[in-house]
Amino acid sequence: QVLEYRQISKIKSTYVDALPRMVNLKTGRVHTTFSQTVAATGRLSSSDPNLQNIPVRTAMGRRVREAFVAVDRPSWCLLSADYSQIELRILAHMTQDPALIDAFRRDEDIHAATAARVYDVPLAEVTAEQRRFAKVVNFGLIYGMGEFGLATRADLSREVAGPIIEEYFRKYPGIQQYLDETKRTAHQLGYVQTLCGRRRYIPELKAANRQIRSSGERMAVNMPIQGTAADIMKIGMIQVQQEMDRLGLESRMTLQVHDELIFETPENEIETLQGMLLEVLPAAMELVVPLKVDLKRGRTWGEME
Repeated sequence: QVLEYRQISKIKSTYVDALPRMVNLKTGRVHTTFSQTVAATGRLSSSDPNLQNIPVRTAMGRRVREAFVAVDRPSWCLLSADYSQIELRILAHMTQDPALIDAFRRDEDIHAATAARVYDVPLAEVTAEQRRFAKVVNFGLIYGMGEFGLATRADLSREVAGPIIEEYFRKYPGIQQYLDETKRTAHQLGYVQTLCGRRRYIPELKAANRQIRSSGERMAVNMPIQGTAADIMKIGMIQVQQEMDRLGLESRMTLQVHDELIFETPENEIETLQGMLLEVLPAAMELVVPLKVDLKRGRTWGEME
């Protein structure tokens, strides 16, 4: 009950009480501020208010999202375009790991495919628990998590998690090579870079303290992947806006939430906008695996499907 109270109190103070006071009296809308230089990886960050941090995984958080609606005109709705597993697709490109590339080219559930290889079971027989752990490992590696961190996140002992992680690297040797090579190059050069050549210098790698150096190595592993995802999204945003202008659409790009774009669109433009997004966004950058975009729509941000 204490935890529930804290959650409710946080949502009330941060969103329910605060957001109505932030409505612009002239436009009747809430306007966030985006920055390109706050996040070290190059991701856009949002502030005053932070609209990239509206809860989505809890029922109460989704109620907050339901307060964000399309313009109050007949037949308008919100449309979401979300890059599906973009960071793992970038990981496949950077590691050139054959098994990871093959799973994406087959359009398989990547976490289930990983579990099938690591646990050596048919894809159709992967359990929910096996998939959950594979998901923790897939995403954990992007953020430079080690054996202890992965075991903790998956709620497993190190004795249980350790052999599974070792098997993961045996089945995906390209990932281990990428991690080792990225750390080595980062130590040599003092920086890492995205596929577009945008650098992040990491002074932590030269620290005397081992924990700070380890933190620097995690940054080095993560930045090329998350930074490239940010580059792809920004390229996609520019190209989408150019195409919207060329087509003379009334539709508007209203919000970016890392891998997702939110549009406001009239019903008579939905098919045109959807078709354009499915063509332009996956073509923002050519990788060895296809970029995939998922579309959803709804009257409010909280009820898109």
